[in-house]
Amino acid sequence: MAPIQQTYNVGGVMLAQPFKIRRLGHFGFNVSNMEPSVHFYRDLLGFKVSDILDFKQISGLGDALQHVEDARGYFFHRGHDHHTLVLFPTKVMDVFMAAGGGGGGGGGGEVTINQITWQTGTLAEVVNGAHFFRDQGVPIQRVGRDMPGSNWHVYPIDPDGHVNELYYGIEQKGWLGRSKPLDMYYRGFNEEPSLPQMSEEMEVEEAIQKGIDIYSGFRDESNLPSTYEVEGVMLPRPFAVTKIGPVDLFVKEMEASLEFYINKLGFKVTEEEEYRGHRLVFLRHGAEHHSLALFPKALREELGCNSHTTLASFGIEVGSYSQLRNAVGFLKEKGIAFKEMPGELHPGIDYTAYAQDPEGHLIQLYYYMEQLGWDGKPRPKMLRRQVSGEWPETLEPLSDTYMDQVYQGPLG
Repeated sequence: MAPIQQTYNVGGVMLAQPFKIRRLGHFGFNVSNMEPSVHFYRDLLGFKVSDILDFKQISGLGDALQHVEDARGYFFHRGHDHHTLVLFPTKVMDVFMAAGGGGGGGGGGEVTINQITWQTGTLAEVVNGAHFFRDQGVPIQRVGRDMPGSNWHVYPIDPDGHVNELYYGIEQKGWLGRSKPLDMYYRGFNEEPSLPQMSEEMEVEEAIQKGIDIYSGFRDESNLPSTYEVEGVMLPRPFAVTKIGPVDLFVKEMEASLEFYINKLGFKVTEEEEYRGHRLVFLRHGAEHHSLALFPKALREELGCNSHTTLASFGIEVGSYSQLRNAVGFLKEKGIAFKEMPGELHPGIDYTAYAQDPEGHLIQLYYYMEQLGWDGKPRPKMLRRQVSGEWPETLEPLSDTYMDQVYQGPLG
């Protein structure tokens, strides 16, 4: 696949796109039954609710959603970002898609993902990215700024209908754990923003001058006692989530998907695998082995995966190998089912387990991701740790053990 000529100035460096993805910022599912999904991600995995959005309160949607008994969407966080995970009701997103509007939403049908959200470094990258996508003929769902969360964004759509999002900035939750109050939502935008915009600090100061109580936002309260010691800290479960990703997708046409994610979003191929004659491609945006993997949809049935979603798996990293072992035991005790998946589907990750959420999505739990060096080459297969049989209580370190950790606490 021929690379695009490097023509765009991104912070003084010439790149093939006018932006550079820094990380997977957040991710979202559309769910048909909200209560068990909230229980799974909040009570069992430990994500905290940042805000609850009643879509019936959004202008122009109330009448269209009268048939939906509960139209609330949930925003969750695991650190200081306003949200790391979102759950939206499938019936609400079906209305959104029929109306052709809204941020997020997903492609409908088998696409149960409502957003795959990648963070850029600046607001200019988001705006320039929107122009780039239009010039390249990439369909865009919208450009603007949503509340809750306050992140500026553009939503390009991949060939399978997966809604990706490039965003800059996101509301930060401080030690109080409170979100922005509703009265500060006046800074939302439904169109491409003009540049420059005021800083977040200036927005807070403006809100204070308007007489807004900046400490009146939503705060989640745990309904579980902190009975587990997690490496020196008491928590409600014997592990802590430190990062999300990778995202693994089943796609219809591999070449079309690769063209989108490489030439449009700027990913690089780390390596390819083969499983039962199927081509598996692993892509990265930074130094970790992969943040995205593409599998042919024909493999889905052979693996016995849920036929109602194009998601192969969604990764969730915990803080250590010990926490991973404890997380698997904890979830099994709570009645969560696990599915065995072949090692070819996760090169660069040694010990891992795939839990099934209430909607049948596979959640890949792991503690370690192989890191690439300056030459951009992955570790040779023969030098990777071999996993088989029972998991030992402890492991010998690898040269890059714990080097992918970016969230250093507090754990709760």
